[in-house]
Amino acid sequence: MKGQHHYALTVQWTGNKGQGTKTYTAYDRSHTIQVPNKADILGSSDPAFRGDPTRHNPEELLVASLSTCHMLWFLHLCAQNGIVVTDYVDNAMGIMVETPDGGGHFTEVTLHPTVTVTEDAMIDRANDLHAQANKLCFIANSCNFPVHHQPKCRAATAEPSVN
Repeated sequence: MKGQHHYALTVQWTGNKGQGTKTYTAYDRSHTIQVPNKADILGSSDPAFRGDPTRHNPEELLVASLSTCHMLWFLHLCAQNGIVVTDYVDNAMGIMVETPDGGGHFTEVTLHPTVTVTEDAMIDRANDLHAQANKLCFIANSCNFPVHHQPKCRAATAEPSVN
């Protein structure tokens, strides 16, 4: 079907320490996310839920998906509107709350993109395009919680920035 896209991947649990899930503490939450022809993503649960802090957890990956989808739409819109972006960094933050039944849900995600453009005259329009990027973002449109934006935009200077 035109306009319909399919995404296939494999998630394999790798945390069986010999007894499977015999008890809550008998197994690791480790797993591997595999997509053909791409690097594996090593995952676990959040350390608050007995996860490995050196691996990515689903909550981080959700926030990362929102951040990267927004960034890609924003860059696309800037290119279409003659705004030259030379740098983009987002320090995204998501809030998840646990529910009494042991589950939980995200209540919000806030993106904090810092964008560098080539000219001062581009700053206002660049900031305005964040709202349009949010309306177009596939991932944000799939969420049942708000995705906020607190963008900062600056013009590039003659001096190179230190990162």
